[in-house]
Amino acid sequence: METNKTAKYIFVTGGVTSSLGKGIVASSLGMLLEARGYRVTIQKLDPYINVDPGTLNPYEHGECYVTEDGAETDLDLGHYERYLNRPTSKANSVTTGRIYQSVIEKERRGDYLGKTVQVVPHITNEIKRRIKLLGNTGDYDIIITEIGGTVGDIESLPYIETIRQLIWELGDHNSLVIHLTLVPYLAASGELKTKPTQHSVRTLMESGINANVLVTRTEHHLSKEVKAKLAQFCNVRKENVIECMDADTIYDVPFLLHEQEFDEVVLKGLDLPTNQEPDFTVWKKFLASHKNPANEVEIALVGKYVSLHDSYKSITEAFTHAGAASETKVKVRWVYSGDITEENVAEVLAGVSGVLIAPGFGDRGILGKIIAAKYTRQNNIPTLGICLGMQIMAIEFARNVLGYEKADSTEMDLSTPHPVISLMEDQKDISDKGGTMRLGNWKCHLEEGSKIKDIYGSTEILERHRHRYEFNSEYYNEFVSNGLIPVGKNPETDLVEILEHNEHPYYIGVQFHPEYKSTVASPHPLFISFIEAALSNK
Repeated sequence: METNKTAKYIFVTGGVTSSLGKGIVASSLGMLLEARGYRVTIQKLDPYINVDPGTLNPYEHGECYVTEDGAETDLDLGHYERYLNRPTSKANSVTTGRIYQSVIEKERRGDYLGKTVQVVPHITNEIKRRIKLLGNTGDYDIIITEIGGTVGDIESLPYIETIRQLIWELGDHNSLVIHLTLVPYLAASGELKTKPTQHSVRTLMESGINANVLVTRTEHHLSKEVKAKLAQFCNVRKENVIECMDADTIYDVPFLLHEQEFDEVVLKGLDLPTNQEPDFTVWKKFLASHKNPANEVEIALVGKYVSLHDSYKSITEAFTHAGAASETKVKVRWVYSGDITEENVAEVLAGVSGVLIAPGFGDRGILGKIIAAKYTRQNNIPTLGICLGMQIMAIEFARNVLGYEKADSTEMDLSTPHPVISLMEDQKDISDKGGTMRLGNWKCHLEEGSKIKDIYGSTEILERHRHRYEFNSEYYNEFVSNGLIPVGKNPETDLVEILEHNEHPYYIGVQFHPEYKSTVASPHPLFISFIEAALSNK
């Protein structure tokens, strides 16, 4: 289809309360617009002062998602990629910390020529520059920008002011504001209450921004009267009030919104053609398989952050994608590694068809992961180790097969006599924690004749990394001769990326994060093979 030379902008704001699902709504809209032939990308503006979430505990902010170019970002970028089947980059993620860091660096260089540096115009201009980076590439017709937090937050004020300025600069029909809000249901009176939404929209209007579309999170269908009331008091068209109820799966949301002509409302607001019918072939096939599985398996996810499931969001979504590809419902058993002992491991893992040893940092819960790896190795239970999970498999093997009882990672024990996992040379003098790990896409060469090569169907792959410690190649030959074989290496650095047991039906550890690449349209082959191995074991 013909596309405009100038990108159009959609801004998604939130009101009343956080965690309403702005990321899912933005992703769903992006998917609907792409299905109509438009080139779409989504970016996230996060109001926290951290430069990125890389140094945040997953309990604070959920999973840290890594892009191909090595940016550590908010987990919403994972949703963007899974829905659009298109990679994001560091340009898709903006934080207050990064904005202020950039402005202060410019001030120190003297770029502002003696001017007093202020929130307006210097901070807002930098936000504006970041927002327009993707639009200026010419690669996209529509840029969806999600503003983190809630309207009225002190932290969000510079972003809201920037959007006000941008709307004015872009002119009519070149931008649109979607406000996601909550319409609570009071059981005592049996009513849906619109007042919180009215107050939220009024707060937005006080900042000089009119919402063009309202998306209302609600537990009950909105009546015509409620929609009319919201439209009248929030200054939007009746057809621009969209309800968004809880769905069986987040992958239903695009269709629930499409049924209310959400994508048409948005395109009309941007003065873009709506004549091309959306192509939902891939999504409908995925949903049909996801909702009508022929099989079921239970996978134990052994990790240290299991009390907040968002800490492993990409992994659980990769299970969903691969499960649909295998017509299998994947039930996850959340296992806190700190609870696993030699005495209870058989009971804790009883009945599962496979075990995933999760990524993480630090020494808490490590022994439990090692015990789990030993149990699954000795009992032929399909096992996939990711990042730290692969390192755990190496430590366990060194202790219990090679006989090095005190083998460890130098992350856990600097004085270990057998550091089978240790720092890269170029990491040893680094003192800063943020953004200094091995990050983003790295090449990996797979050995001919290996299981992993058959899984990928190729000898050369690209996968995303997020780690500081590596397999110590001094132990390479001992591992090979005893059966846990390094079958994947980075061709430039010779660093080991993949370990595979040659006598186990499925015992694979990977140094990278395959879950980051899994999408609805392209389930990851490693997760598909893992689920198929679990099915065979069941």
